[in-house]
Amino acid sequence: MSIIWAIIIGFVVGLIARAIMPGKDSMGLILTTLLGIGGAVVGQLIGEFFGFYHEGEPAGFLMSLLGAIILLFIYNRFQKKTPAPPAP
Repeated sequence: MSIIWAIIIGFVVGLIARAIMPGKDSMGLILTTLLGIGGAVVGQLIGEFFGFYHEGEPAGFLMSLLGAIILLFIYNRFQKKTPAPPAP
């Protein structure tokens, strides 16, 4: 049951991160969920580094959101941009 909750919360965190970050994000349901789950992992690592969390302690909602925003920034930075068509 905890896996289902992780997926649901990951989806919600991914949606909120996409709403906060400016720009067009063409992600589907699965990528949005993976963004939220990955954000929780990144948030936990950041929290452990700064001493907010102990090892093995899950990340909180705000740290998960911060991690998801960081991942979304990296995703947008390295996403392949399609060039604009030449002007006539």
